[in-house]
Amino acid sequence: MKEKRVCLACNKELNTGRSDKRFCDLHCKSSYHYRKSLDEAPRFYNKVDNQLRLSRRILKRFNKAGKATVRANVLLQQGFNPRFFTHYWKNQKGDVYLFIYEFGFLKVREHSAEKYVLIQWQDYMDATL
Repeated sequence: MKEKRVCLACNKELNTGRSDKRFCDLHCKSSYHYRKSLDEAPRFYNKVDNQLRLSRRILKRFNKAGKATVRANVLLQQGFNPRFFTHYWKNQKGDVYLFIYEFGFLKVREHSAEKYVLIQWQDYMDATL
């Protein structure tokens, strides 16, 4: 006797197709895997990637001209996290700028206020790698 097969997403009977078919269509397959991913704990990679993308958007928003100075608390309130970065660059003065993709930042103290100097990656920075 043949075992009755049903779609894992919608429980419709699977009458046609391969013997190992698990879904009735691509929509069911996609929704099943989406619901399954919601049940799983977010992976570390996803958390880091989401934070990098958020921080990059924030830096881009505040650095329209290629160089800017912004109070640290303004960036932090927006969700910026300086502990996550993709690479760094050290200038001739010895300052180490941390970068999130093409947007860099350097924490400075100016008149007892913590600020970030924001810059954008330039071609000449490759020479120091």
